[in-house]
Amino acid sequence: MRPRAHTVPLHTVVHLCAAVLAAGSLGTTLYHGVDDRSTALAFGTLVAVGELTRRGGRWIREPAPVAAAGSLAYALLGEVAGRPAGHGAAQVVTVVLAASLLGSVPHVGRGDGPALDPVTRRVLTVGFVAVCFHPLHARGAFEDFSGPGHALLLLVLLTLTALCDAVLAAALAHSRTGWPFPPLLRDELRAVPGIGAAVVATGAVMALGAAVVGLWALPVFSVPLLLAQLSHRRYTAVRATYRQTIASLARATEIAGYTPHGHSRRVAALSQAVGRDLGLTEPELTVLEYAALMHDIGQLSLVDPVPEGATAGLPPAEQRRIALLGGAVVRQTGVDPRVAGIVERQADPHAEQPLAARIVRVVNAYDEKCREGGPGGPLTALEELRLGAAGEYAPEVVEALARVLSRDTEGTREQVDRSW
Repeated sequence: MRPRAHTVPLHTVVHLCAAVLAAGSLGTTLYHGVDDRSTALAFGTLVAVGELTRRGGRWIREPAPVAAAGSLAYALLGEVAGRPAGHGAAQVVTVVLAASLLGSVPHVGRGDGPALDPVTRRVLTVGFVAVCFHPLHARGAFEDFSGPGHALLLLVLLTLTALCDAVLAAALAHSRTGWPFPPLLRDELRAVPGIGAAVVATGAVMALGAAVVGLWALPVFSVPLLLAQLSHRRYTAVRATYRQTIASLARATEIAGYTPHGHSRRVAALSQAVGRDLGLTEPELTVLEYAALMHDIGQLSLVDPVPEGATAGLPPAEQRRIALLGGAVVRQTGVDPRVAGIVERQADPHAEQPLAARIVRVVNAYDEKCREGGPGGPLTALEELRLGAAGEYAPEVVEALARVLSRDTEGTREQVDRSW
């Protein structure tokens, strides 16, 4: 029997491409020297400062927008205050990479260094823009485009770069986690008109402004993006607080002794992983997470608690009654009505349930059966779900759960760990 060929993961190939580009650019820059050092220092400082203000988070797609905009502006810089800039694509990649690494030093000291994927994307996207722009600019190909035509050309090039970066980010996430590529790409493309559009527009304006007024354009045009970054951080902080409020409310069943400790968060984290495997988008995953957190809230209305909170073994009529009670409680909290709808329908026949309700039902039953199965709990629980998939549980969700449990990738582990 022939041995199975070992395939190199896509993210490893992408990282190698970025490393080759960075090494080649560094070697070329060292060989030819740095042209227009004052301009390189100014843009390098802007990128480094942008990295210093980097702030990651679950809902933050671009953690360092100022650094990203400054990198794109330097890649599109053909003139400085009316004189030719003189630097090439290799110097652009070298300066951006060096400044990004320098700005990340304080984060490394706090144990929050830059991940490899964002650095790779930064190198490849900046290299793409610089390679597209500088050779053509050096040959005078842009002389026929002046005024609005030149600005429009820069915006088109940057928009194409943003789309390529979205595809690259989705491909890297797909390679690391094994999640379906289309929903990952939809999530990335959905972020482009938001902070992505602000980064693209600021990069173009910086390049055009520096060409007319010089390097003073950099701090002037960075201020609006810094304010947008601050507003976005506040928005994400509000969303995080909202999520923690829902999680605290969901823990009421654990504090009251109706459900085991950690049951709701385990169901929520695993439901999200199953939802990603089934192709749910980010907004749908958020609703699914909230519903999974609050799926047992109806047990607070019971006079006699269900032993261990295990509702999967109750008669269908009793399961539906508890689900309806839970939905009524959720509606009183002011949470998204879709969350209440999922909680109410988690005990319905799976053929009549929305996909999110099917996921919550299967994952909840799996977590309960794991506790009952002893040392072989996970395997026993999964086998019981498969035996009941034809009637009680949705077969496609059970198989997605099996894929998630059998998948041992870095991205899957990080997703479950970062959720809580």
